[in-house]
Amino acid sequence: MQVEVNLDKVSNLYLTSFTALLEITMPVHFEPAEMKSRRQRVSERLSRLGLDGLLMFKQESMYYLTGYDTFGFSMFQCLIIDGGGNTVLLTRLPDLRQAQFTSDIQDIRLWHDTEDVNPALELRGLLEDLGYRNKTLGIEFDSYGLKAHNWRLLEPQLEGFCTLVDASTLVDRFRRVKSPTEIDYIRRAAELSDNAWDEAVQLAEPGAFEGDVLAAMQGIVFRGDGDYAGNEFIIGSDPSALLVRYHSGKRNLDDQDQLTLEWSAAYRRYHAAMMRTLIVGTVHPEHFSMYQACKDALLACEAAIQPGRPMGDVYQAHAEVLDAAGLGEHRMRACGYGMSAIYNPLWVDPPMFYEGNSQLMEAGNTFFLHMILANSNTARAMTLGHTVLITESGCERLSRSPLDLVNK
Repeated sequence: MQVEVNLDKVSNLYLTSFTALLEITMPVHFEPAEMKSRRQRVSERLSRLGLDGLLMFKQESMYYLTGYDTFGFSMFQCLIIDGGGNTVLLTRLPDLRQAQFTSDIQDIRLWHDTEDVNPALELRGLLEDLGYRNKTLGIEFDSYGLKAHNWRLLEPQLEGFCTLVDASTLVDRFRRVKSPTEIDYIRRAAELSDNAWDEAVQLAEPGAFEGDVLAAMQGIVFRGDGDYAGNEFIIGSDPSALLVRYHSGKRNLDDQDQLTLEWSAAYRRYHAAMMRTLIVGTVHPEHFSMYQACKDALLACEAAIQPGRPMGDVYQAHAEVLDAAGLGEHRMRACGYGMSAIYNPLWVDPPMFYEGNSQLMEAGNTFFLHMILANSNTARAMTLGHTVLITESGCERLSRSPLDLVNK
């Protein structure tokens, strides 16, 4: 007997059941009032700028305004918000249930994968339906979601249809100042980062395999209900301790070694990064002097943090200490950056601490401060860093881990 199945009816039935289930399980991690307030503030900003809506391609913006949590931004998708705070999402079928499950978006439109599909055509059609012809729209040009290929598809579709204004940082300005709930999430991330460091200290000894150290650090984050971070945990020993990027291939620690770690737990996507170099075996005098300079520089940076002061002041404090110690040629030209809910490929959330940065710090900002020294001549490295919260009077260190030089 042959049975004919109407796939549309099955799909609609499934989605109806799934949508009903979402009323019980939808994990938006903020109260509805907070989400509504965020959208209202963005909408008011749009009105003040004379914009009729905003085309968002940043996953961070989508998460901040709706709770939508996915890595689907690597494909073509766009979230639209209008002057009334209403949102519409254009995405692919694999992210339909993802959006339904993780966000409060009510209007979700799909484009489908075919041989010659042009999702930009679908977006233009959606904008036409929403009445945006001859309107002025903000757009997030500076976004991993709007890669060059996608822009080449989109530009000819919107040319002459509407006016586009670069609004890449419009949502970012609101994301920088954290709400009480966001701060709670970052505190939890900091706690998990501390736990990961405890695991590393316990395992790092002569003969230890770097992969075991990483597995323990990442594992305790997951056991604490943490998330994948915005980029890989960074580990390097012997000469690769001077690197500040992850690379493939791991080794066992020697009896005399140096181990550099940079990692961040994430909780509800919010990060709290840390950085340390520990010494296996005898501490060389250069290592100790580098460590002391890093500690002094980190404390100077904390002292320079005040709401209303430019971020360049913090960089200057870092540079003055390390340069006075005769280590200027071995330091970096930035000493930290914002921490927030951030997605891959990296957990850096601008702005950064660099020379002359005029961006003013505000209470409620969270930053990762990192002191990094790498002497290529002697092949020795030293790092020290953690996440801080800017308060009304200065900054609060979110890590409980002491700044001691660890020697195993």
